[in-house]
Amino acid sequence: MRLFLPQRLRFSELSEQEIIALAISNEEDDARIYRGYAERLRADYPQSAAIFDAMAVEEDTHRKWLIDLHQRRFGKVIPLIRREHVSGFYDRKPVWLADGLGLDKIRSEATRMESDAYRFYLAAAQKTTDADTRKLLGDLAAAEAGHERKAIGFEEEYLDGDARDDEDAVAKRAFLLTWVQPGLAGLMDGSVSTLAPIFAAAFATGNTWHTFLVGLAASVGAGISMGFTEAASDDGKLSGRGSPVKRGISSGVMTTIGGLGHALPYLITDFWTATTIAVLVVFVELWAIVWIQNRFMETPFFRATLQVVIGGALVLAAGILIGSG
Repeated sequence: MRLFLPQRLRFSELSEQEIIALAISNEEDDARIYRGYAERLRADYPQSAAIFDAMAVEEDTHRKWLIDLHQRRFGKVIPLIRREHVSGFYDRKPVWLADGLGLDKIRSEATRMESDAYRFYLAAAQKTTDADTRKLLGDLAAAEAGHERKAIGFEEEYLDGDARDDEDAVAKRAFLLTWVQPGLAGLMDGSVSTLAPIFAAAFATGNTWHTFLVGLAASVGAGISMGFTEAASDDGKLSGRGSPVKRGISSGVMTTIGGLGHALPYLITDFWTATTIAVLVVFVELWAIVWIQNRFMETPFFRATLQVVIGGALVLAAGILIGSG
């Protein structure tokens, strides 16, 4: 047994004792991650949290089998070796990153974890000569391969049709409130509120570069303002609208994009070419907003058209008239 491990070992260099020790630490980490997922989901998705609790118990059972095997073969002192000590070994996302993952992404990450563990146990079994060790590692490979089917069994136990529909509805609502709604508000503000200053500057000066600078300043300034306003207006704890940082980023970025869309054409030096393209971009932006409202926010198409396209056209006309006056 190595008393001191080099900074990184190749998997092919590991002894059988080190392979078992690595498997023990992997099972400990995976159980901890599943419990972290369960805690992350418990408030909004209690049934899915119960599934991850059950999967963590499964990993605890695997860890116990491996520890018993190690004690029989090598004694009670288990070498400290973890996946980060092995070159090219699969990684695990820290549990705190689950705060940035939705329900479907967490489920996908759990599936990836089981697939990684399955491949590890297959490779580990091929490196062992002891019959009991080879059998246990093979059984664990089969168990990891069957975890997806077992997860389906857990879902059937904990997630009936109504519970799944309820959790899917909560997940959709969280996505809409955290990302779509702030982003849509930002896109509308950036696309519409910058129309008047950009086109007023264009027709007042006839200078495409100066118009672009006005558009750039208006877009970036509006993005910063909208982002901070959204983040500061609601911490999301009572309203359930999610992280204020995420909402602020969504709103700020989409506001800037909405303004830059019709400012960038003024990088073209010919005034009428730039203006024609900018007007076309404006109408694409406005119709995109109508589609998003209708698709995600379930706003009736006719009402969304009146609110956005006609309103935006009026603001565009006002900017042109003011600039030409």
